[in-house]
Amino acid sequence: MIPPVRLVATDLDGTLVRSDGSISERTRAVLLAAEAAGIDVVFVTGRPLRWAEDVFEHVGGHGFAIVSNGALVWDVANARPHLFRPIDPSVSVQVAERLSTAVPGSRYAAETMSGIALENGFLERYPVPEGSGRGTVAEILAVPALKLLVRHEELEPQEFWDRAREAVGDLVEITWSSATTLLEMSAYGVTKASTLEVFCAERGIDAAEVVAFGDMPNDLAMLAWAGTSYAMANAHPSVHAVADHVAATNDEDGVAQVIEQLLDSANASG
Repeated sequence: MIPPVRLVATDLDGTLVRSDGSISERTRAVLLAAEAAGIDVVFVTGRPLRWAEDVFEHVGGHGFAIVSNGALVWDVANARPHLFRPIDPSVSVQVAERLSTAVPGSRYAAETMSGIALENGFLERYPVPEGSGRGTVAEILAVPALKLLVRHEELEPQEFWDRAREAVGDLVEITWSSATTLLEMSAYGVTKASTLEVFCAERGIDAAEVVAFGDMPNDLAMLAWAGTSYAMANAHPSVHAVADHVAATNDEDGVAQVIEQLLDSANASG
């Protein structure tokens, strides 16, 4: 017998969010319907807190979101951290030392609870909040980091990922979700999957009762852990290789289509 779905875990960009940055009315409606049917909907995103807040109004009644690739579970309703899983500053410094030797030209930024801090020479592709700090690597890595961002202006993403894993894969978790050569590093053992597993365990929810959606390599662990997983039709090839099923693209409301089917099935069996 297939267990009932108790929780939907969905990535945001390229998955739930359309290419223009919006969440459609259809998706808004089906998320509310899922909550009304007793299914928790959890946003599990690589976005830092400052970007994830843009969509918190859609997170549902339970009021939690997993951000920064699992480094932070945020209590939306009470605007406070529920679980904090950062990289220790000493580890961040060791990562930078090793990686700069192995892959010269690497540049660093750190997402912290206070915002983003960027190394001098780190070229950000998106506007950063006014007052964001810049400094030396030692200065920006002096506090616990939710996520290290490491950019290279000459290498392709896959090559940079492979070389970084060889150099520092024993110190941190490394993934990427950008079309540019930007790696995202979390504390060793911290992934979307491991934090989602902790979150579900607190609520007595088994992996078999979870349906997950994603589109990029930072979703791989979560999709492998969940009882049922969907790659978006627009997903990276590595995601299609891991997921159980394929949903329509993010611009076609693929997540909403699947949840609608789940709710229809539940109603029919009930």
